[in-house]
Amino acid sequence: MTILKRSKAALAAAALLLSPAVFAQAVIVAPIAPPPPRVEVMPAPRPGYVWQRGHWRWAHGRYIWVPGHWRLRHAGYRWVPGHWVQRGPHWRWIEGHWAR
Repeated sequence: MTILKRSKAALAAAALLLSPAVFAQAVIVAPIAPPPPRVEVMPAPRPGYVWQRGHWRWAHGRYIWVPGHWRLRHAGYRWVPGHWVQRGPHWRWIEGHWAR
């Protein structure tokens, strides 16, 4: 197999592994509820993008603020924002994702 063919095969495999249907997310569990969301001003709409609002991320034993950012729109899908849900005494982060 030539180097070019190997490169194309590697790119195709990477695209498959990183596709929304296959991409696995780490499960993030926090022992305490997240703080209230910060107030952010959403920028003016950008054609072809959706806004992922800022949120709290649990890391290294504490909450860290992740600012909002633009996500490239996927035709035929709708954006489901990430959010925290309580499961028993703990809180679990549900990563934002594209849904049909």
